[in-house]
Amino acid sequence: MQWLGGRRRIEVPCTVEIEQTAESLHAHVVLDGGLLIAPGDEVTVHDAPTSVPYGERIVVRRTATVVRAGAVERLWTRIAGHFELTELYEVSFSERTRL
Repeated sequence: MQWLGGRRRIEVPCTVEIEQTAESLHAHVVLDGGLLIAPGDEVTVHDAPTSVPYGERIVVRRTATVVRAGAVERLWTRIAGHFELTELYEVSFSERTRL
């Protein structure tokens, strides 16, 4: 019955990469073991750096906690995500030069 509404916690090693250079500004987390993240899941990386000085790139090993969503939460996340995405479709363009 845990798959329906329960939340399962998994501790997993991960690699954190942060770069702030003229070519790129990004932060990536790769979970070890090919663990896939699904809608509604939560990932917390422990003791991860939050920034690097300009012109630098760092790669560090940390531990992450993945909290798996239950079936109901996963379904709700998919539905809510669909409606939030459709809000992006409501874009208009006008030829006015003044607002």
